[in-house]
Amino acid sequence: MESTALNGRMARWQILLSEFDIVYVSQKAIKGSAIADFLASRALEDYKPLNFDFPNEDLMYVAVTEENSQMDQVWKLNFDGASNAVGNRIEAILVSPSRDHFLIASKLDFDCTNNMAEYEACIMGIRAAIEHKIKVLKVYGDSALVIYQLKEEWETKDPKLISYRKMVLELMDEFDDITFCYLPRDENQMADALATLASMIQVNRFEDMKPIQMSISETLTHCYNVEEEEKDDYP
Repeated sequence: MESTALNGRMARWQILLSEFDIVYVSQKAIKGSAIADFLASRALEDYKPLNFDFPNEDLMYVAVTEENSQMDQVWKLNFDGASNAVGNRIEAILVSPSRDHFLIASKLDFDCTNNMAEYEACIMGIRAAIEHKIKVLKVYGDSALVIYQLKEEWETKDPKLISYRKMVLELMDEFDDITFCYLPRDENQMADALATLASMIQVNRFEDMKPIQMSISETLTHCYNVEEEEKDDYP
């Protein structure tokens, strides 16, 4: 049923328009099939459907990560330990992907074998890596026994080392990836030097030892301090 108010309004429009050569005609309904036929007759050859998928409002950026992208964040750990007449000492060096070095040295105040000291150094370095929240780590050591035992290529027969190896395996669960590599002693000089230093220094257990900072100077001090040459070409 049509609205009475609507019919009355249309009647008034017809009376007003009768003064002019304008005829009011009611709009007829258009069948849907007629629209479909019209669009079908003008189809585009290179037509591509519209994508009505809207991005997530909370999504700022979408990217594809490569599988080896995590390898760019690999840290390195060099460790060394020794037990002799001078004393028992261990050291570890953490090297960041940007080549920053974090040095750790410790003197053991208990009797142990050389292999035990190597394990102590390895565990100290791994714990330091965990504190730095490192997830990908390559461990280098000059003790073939410790490295190949941790790589499960050599069997651990010494009862004193079984507990050490078990502890390292438990710490390995804190990393996404950790590998062990044998490094000859002549390529592990910095760790070996720290071990020697730790054994030589008499440390008071109540004193706090500050970290050692090392820099490389490439120019003589008096030449480095010269800003410009004088007129007679002599510095």
